[in-house]
Amino acid sequence: MDWLLPADQGIEYGLVALVTALVTALAVVIHHLGLDALARRLGGRRHRRHRFVMAGVILALLGLHVVEIACYGAAYWGLDQIPDMGFVENRLNLGHVHGGPNMAHLFDAIYFSAMAYSTVSFGDVAPTGAMRILAATEAIAGLILIAWSDSCTYLEMSRMWTAPRE
Repeated sequence: MDWLLPADQGIEYGLVALVTALVTALAVVIHHLGLDALARRLGGRRHRRHRFVMAGVILALLGLHVVEIACYGAAYWGLDQIPDMGFVENRLNLGHVHGGPNMAHLFDAIYFSAMAYSTVSFGDVAPTGAMRILAATEAIAGLILIAWSDSCTYLEMSRMWTAPRE
């Protein structure tokens, strides 16, 4: 299977794939529970100040995304502490610790996670080795979760802003 994975890194890739599956499932569950809580809270009621309610919905959705990004960031940081897992290469050498983990601080991992989740990827940090599995999956999951938030926001806005005023 040398054509698929490096022969000597099957365990590393397997562990990263397992962590990727777990953290992605966690992000989806967090998002589902958050959207469900918002839907129950709004409950089809009409609100006099619907624009303020929508601002609250947007802030709540942003909070959900930040929590999900932090989950992925914690996964990057944790995997970076294990030798030979691959790492997120800091191309600007900011905070790089030679001979140790590349992400010296949890914030570095959360920053990279936000770049991957939002698919911005400025290019100042890049995954190598098995960590590419986590980064690629996070980008796809981020797109889907952001689209899920967008569709729920649209549905709620169309319900609130077209409802007859009291």
